[in-house]
Amino acid sequence: MRHDEDDPYLVVAADKGTASFSDIANGIAAEYGFWLGDAFASGGSKGYDHKEMGITSRGAWESIKRHFRELGRDIDSAAFTVVGVGDMSGDVFGNGMLRSRQTRLLAAFNHLHIFVDPDPDPEASFAERQRLFDLPRSSWSDYDPGLISPGGGVFARNAKSIALSPQIKAAFGIEQDHLTPAELVRTLLTAAVDLLWFGGIGTFVKARAETQAAVGDRANDPLRVDAEALRAAVIGEGANLGVTQRGRIAYALRGGRIDTDAIDNSAGVDTSDHEVNIKVLLEGAIAAGTLARAEREPLLARMTEEVAALVLRDNYLQGEALSVAEARGPAALDRQARVLRELERAGRLDRALEFLPDDETLATRAAARQGLVRPELAVLLAYAKMALDEELLASDLPDLPDYLDELRAYFPSALRERFAAQIAAHPLRREIIATAATNELVNRAGLTFVHDMRARTGRGATEIAQAFRVVRTVFRLPELWAEIEALDNAVPAATQTEMLLDVAGLVEHASAWLLRANRIDLAAETARFALPLRQLTVRLSGVLPPAEQNMLAARASRLAEAAVPGVLAEGIAALPLLAAGLEIADLAARTKSAVETAGRTYYAVGARFALDQMRAAARRLPAETSWQKLAVETVIDDFFAVQAAFAERVLAEAGPGTLDPLAAWAATRAAMLAPVEALAAELRADAIPDLAMLVVAGRQLRQALG
Repeated sequence: MRHDEDDPYLVVAADKGTASFSDIANGIAAEYGFWLGDAFASGGSKGYDHKEMGITSRGAWESIKRHFRELGRDIDSAAFTVVGVGDMSGDVFGNGMLRSRQTRLLAAFNHLHIFVDPDPDPEASFAERQRLFDLPRSSWSDYDPGLISPGGGVFARNAKSIALSPQIKAAFGIEQDHLTPAELVRTLLTAAVDLLWFGGIGTFVKARAETQAAVGDRANDPLRVDAEALRAAVIGEGANLGVTQRGRIAYALRGGRIDTDAIDNSAGVDTSDHEVNIKVLLEGAIAAGTLARAEREPLLARMTEEVAALVLRDNYLQGEALSVAEARGPAALDRQARVLRELERAGRLDRALEFLPDDETLATRAAARQGLVRPELAVLLAYAKMALDEELLASDLPDLPDYLDELRAYFPSALRERFAAQIAAHPLRREIIATAATNELVNRAGLTFVHDMRARTGRGATEIAQAFRVVRTVFRLPELWAEIEALDNAVPAATQTEMLLDVAGLVEHASAWLLRANRIDLAAETARFALPLRQLTVRLSGVLPPAEQNMLAARASRLAEAAVPGVLAEGIAALPLLAAGLEIADLAARTKSAVETAGRTYYAVGARFALDQMRAAARRLPAETSWQKLAVETVIDDFFAVQAAFAERVLAEAGPGTLDPLAAWAATRAAMLAPVEALAAELRADAIPDLAMLVVAGRQLRQALG
């Protein structure tokens, strides 16, 4: 008997010694005729073996590689030092220590042994770790002593005291000749290494302000250290809760690179999610006679690496989203705080439970010009996604034909064509679509995007998601994102993030325009805007005024100097100017003008009346409160609207064949335009405008329109 509502499905996560649980659960499901069959629980003998795939550590390694890229290092090509928790027989620790041949594992410990190798040879130690990983039920005591560097060894955790060699003392900055095992473990955890890798069970780091009792892991109380004492540059949490959340925050506030365990080790659960949904799909294909039951297991096996690639892509994009959110810095703190408060008011979030800053702490951070740190952003990212997913799932968005490609893309390519009918009829198709749409929107546009668009336009989450999709399609953003991401380790990570922020700025402006214009039908807007936008993009330099041409060239040159390929550098440099591309294409259609003519007039209006400078000045205004920031955003949006209105009036009233429509139009209105042009001249003369001056400028511009 049960008293709750239907559940879509249950994932039984297999851990050490419990892999058979999935088969037991699936056997019960089949016995009772449950519609999920052996998709009831993932990880069974007829599913994806997470240890064999190494998927959890591979997912965590996406986070770790990103941290090091942002420190200017490529850990696939340059040696890096590691201290770890676990042993090579473990799925997460073992697979993690086989991810890079450049790994220099200085020390590791499990419940039995402490392994120390003060000066390891990367290649020889990698081969030995591989041997131990392949050796059933291996332990550190199986490590070949002849391959451990001088002074190192394997020490028993139950020893009363451990004699330290000069090499160990030098490697870890230890002065004592002897330490207890607990003291040595604490020393290793706080060592000055590149990576601290958690692959075993236990919580070993807390914040200084936390009590041992609050951690809830009494067995490891003697080993636990404070986050404030850590000296590792990066922490990777392949295992759950290696660090408390308060510990992560304390470490990040001191400059440490860390996400959360939910980010780092999500690939295992993601793989289970794919396995369940693929099995549901194939069961439908078997029932329909399009797949023989004997074909199912070989087909699942053939898709293993593609499933892994789909999962790892999720890890990559989620880490990228956190990097972009972090790069927004303290300027985004107020927006993030608004999201926190909205989630709290809706009863979706308990800030205290999630160790997110209260209003007093937020005010202190704002005063210190310090934003949220990555572990906090990771939690906010999760809640933003859950809230959006719930809204989208309750709407008609998952039923729109435009989103069928999201459903198909979720599955490996071997299934997309052969089982197209089963994919379209998948029992969980709405959930898959809502999840995929949520992930892309939040990862790409930002964790405050939906909240910001709702505040600026008054539109709901479903409409915002559709506007985002229109922008993504007509501006061909997937190709742009792919080009930026292809530059990993080829250009500075900060340059990549800067480019992603430029794309996000375009998304924000263009989406807001679509929402205000109520143009969110993907097919209609793609047909309306795709061609004129391409034409404008190709001819952009030729339609810009000289100052904007110089700015475009300077931006492109700066990116090229950072090793960004020329074509991409020019494309990214143009984004701030192309953000108004939809207005220009719409302007061309309404005035029956060529898009080049509309663009030339639009940009000329902006240059003549210093509208670009006014918008830039507005962005520089001090805005501490939500209302102040909303006022600035309103002024900026108003300047864009005025520019489009001016350009439309000029094009509508200019005679055919007029060489300079704006000059001809302005000549007949010199007296009315004089105050505006005087204000533009003042701005160009390095005046420092305040909000009042900008509001007056907007009023005068509208008056000049008559």
